[in-house]
Amino acid sequence: KRDVLPDPMYNSKVSTKLTNQVMQDGKKGTAQSIVYEAFDIVKEKTGAAPEEIFTQAEDVLKGATKWVK
Repeated sequence: KRDVLPDPMYNSKVSTKLTNQVMQDGKKGTAQSIVYEAFDIVKEKTGAAPEEIFTQAEDVLKGATKWVK
């Protein structure tokens, strides 16, 4: 599997992977703006780093899928 480059704004591979999942029809700029706006909203409402909140949510979802299987 190909390794992704870190995101230019947050320097995070997780946010790059999220951007790639949001991207449709190769519109990476649009996908990045959507992800950045969502991260800004998270930062504004929680006051914490958005990457950390996203990683916590990802861990919770990984735990939830273990119970389903």
